Amino acid sequence: MSGVGVAVDVVRDGAAELGVTLTDRQFATLDAYLALLAKWNRVYNLTAIRDIGEMRVQHALDALAVLPHLPDRPGQRVLDVGAGGGIPGLVFAIARPHWHLTLIDVVQKKTAFLTQAAIELGLANVDVALGRVEEWRAPLPYAIIVSRAYAELRTFVAGSAHLLAPGGAWYAMKGIAPDAEIAALPTTVRVVANTPLTVPGLGAARHLVEIVPLTP
Repeated sequence: MSGVGVAVDVVRDGAAELGVTLTDRQFATLDAYLALLAKWNRVYNLTAIRDIGEMRVQHALDALAVLPHLPDRPGQRVLDVGAGGGIPGLVFAIARPHWHLTLIDVVQKKTAFLTQAAIELGLANVDVALGRVEEWRAPLPYAIIVSRAYAELRTFVAGSAHLLAPGGAWYAMKGIAPDAEIAALPTTVRVVANTPLTVPGLGAARHLVEIVPLTP
């Protein structure tokens, strides 16, 4: 079996363990995305992870581990705040082509990569925005606002509240359980879940924090 085949199997086996079903084409697109990320990373320093094998676990499977915990509705709008190199936004776009993803970041080299990646991978369900989320305005709100390694929960929620649709929720991807950050959240929101995640092949703590606004 080729090295590429073995590599794709790492993600394929991990996805199966997570209960995430993808087509052969989606697995191939995920690996093409990671190859593109690794290529750009040599020049633009988009991620601290240099090895594409580590990216398959720490980026691709880390993002796929979140999907079973998110609503899955055709056409739902998802905003990735501080999208960086595209985790989780581009992974979501590949795995859920019936979603519409907007990826926003304040760093121009990152949004340049995200734009080029979406074009090269043929991801018609992706838009990219450059700017501060606090100042950015969208034509329509988002059912899901997600972040990974972006900011403390209080900052994440406050900065993007104007973009959340009625009935929507924030989802923050964290490492260890962010108990202090949860305690610091304003009384205008509540934590619905603080779910520990198991990422296949990754021996590190992961949590997904779901937050919703309180109805006045």
